[in-house]
Amino acid sequence: MNPHARIQEGPMEIKRIDHYSIRTLDVEASRKFYTEIIGLRVGPRPPFPFPGLWLYNGEPPADLDHAEGNYGMVHVMGVDRDNPQALLDYMGGADPDTQQGNTGALDHVALAVTGRAGMLERCRRGNVSYFERAVPVLGLHQVFIKDPNGLTIELNFPASEAPHVQSATATATA
Repeated sequence: MNPHARIQEGPMEIKRIDHYSIRTLDVEASRKFYTEIIGLRVGPRPPFPFPGLWLYNGEPPADLDHAEGNYGMVHVMGVDRDNPQALLDYMGGADPDTQQGNTGALDHVALAVTGRAGMLERCRRGNVSYFERAVPVLGLHQVFIKDPNGLTIELNFPASEAPHVQSATATATA
């Protein structure tokens, strides 16, 4: 191939968002939130040199050799207090004590979902604060919650699952 040949550039096709990763000081709190509140399931994860877990929507694959492109929806990356350098070496820099220097510009993650009543009940049982609002024109009813790391999760329910009286509702944690 001629090194001076011009490469034909076309647009990159984005198929979907694959997953999002959370760097955390408390893997167990994240596991509890994403499994008990959101409803994801823990599944296989490569043997990385730092603690963590991969969370799946629905039945996770039996192993990563048979994942068929399903590598989880949420990747939880734990900071090992005894060996914080393992995560830093693999993923890059963030202060292991404060998490300063990470990609904090991410505002929220939005999920298209169904099952509002059950979700709100899990929030109440788990003492997870939430805020609801309707989106005019789009036919969406939104519920906003925060994970244990402070990341806002926007849950977009169809308007048919909205309460009969449209008003902003919030539940406070104890």
